[in-house]
Amino acid sequence: MARDALLARDALLARDIGADVLLGLAVAVVISASVGVLVMRDPYQKLHFVTPAALIAPLLVTLAVLARMGLTENTGETCLALGFMVIAGPFLSHATVRAIRIREKGDWRQGRDSATAAREKDQ
Repeated sequence: MARDALLARDALLARDIGADVLLGLAVAVVISASVGVLVMRDPYQKLHFVTPAALIAPLLVTLAVLARMGLTENTGETCLALGFMVIAGPFLSHATVRAIRIREKGDWRQGRDSATAAREKDQ
């Protein structure tokens, strides 16, 4: 009986340590991505460093929740939120790049500038 209790305690301890390691990795990913955003000068380069914080860190957090809680309703909700983030991430990145391009050039299409866009709009 005591042996079974020790094995159960060790399994819980290993699960908690695994979840803590995953959460620590998520924090490290976010910190390194933040440093990358601070160091880069170009907004297009900065956007590349947002992706790990937006996709990899939430995946690690989801795995930590799964490791800590097992298959529960909370885990399902966490996986659903991760799915939305994975689906929405590329669209948000594209919209951000388009907004940066419009701010810089006046138009998001390749080879067009604000003067060309204004002339076409007037015609």
